[in-house]
Amino acid sequence: MTMDGMPLLDEYQYERRFFCTSMPAELDDGDAPALIIQSHFVHADGYALRVRLSTWALRIAMSADLDARDVLREHRDAFRTATLVVKGPSVGGTRYEASRDIDAQIAASLVLRGGDVVIKNRYTAWIGADGWNIDVFGGLNAPLVIAAAQRSTPVTNLIIPRLCVTEITDEARFSNDELSRRPFSQWADDFARELEREGPSFQQSFGRNTME
Repeated sequence: MTMDGMPLLDEYQYERRFFCTSMPAELDDGDAPALIIQSHFVHADGYALRVRLSTWALRIAMSADLDARDVLREHRDAFRTATLVVKGPSVGGTRYEASRDIDAQIAASLVLRGGDVVIKNRYTAWIGADGWNIDVFGGLNAPLVIAAAQRSTPVTNLIIPRLCVTEITDEARFSNDELSRRPFSQWADDFARELEREGPSFQQSFGRNTME
């Protein structure tokens, strides 16, 4: 509880994240994914301060020429959910996160006025024993796709689905914080060469990995 009596939800986020080449069509149930526009006002040394807006009322295809702020200006009233989030560095798939709901109109005004912006569609799917978020990015981060398995405890003994090409847990360059500052399109070719040269890798410190 904060000094003004408002609730503040503090928690640690446990997840493992994976680079994917595409969003499998069979995981799209036809409902609109969550359209997320978020602005990162602080992103340094793993620490982040973020304002996020989300809506399920729009279905907008992610493309490289998409401008997040133009989308927000055109569809501002569709965004009814907003949060202010602070994060600490990710270590071993664990990251401190404190989140508070805020007024969506105030959030929209903040996003339109500053920070580094990310836009993405978030699909959710139940794969094996875990719930997964699959983020399909637009704008300068297109055509990046990242899948993440999240739990309330460390993500161990994971069944890794076929859509996951290589693990990027704790790779700072793939965090939303860094992607807002240095978009994927600026280094996608370098990453493709790196992946071709070194091959995929999956962390072995989280128990047993089972490939789907």
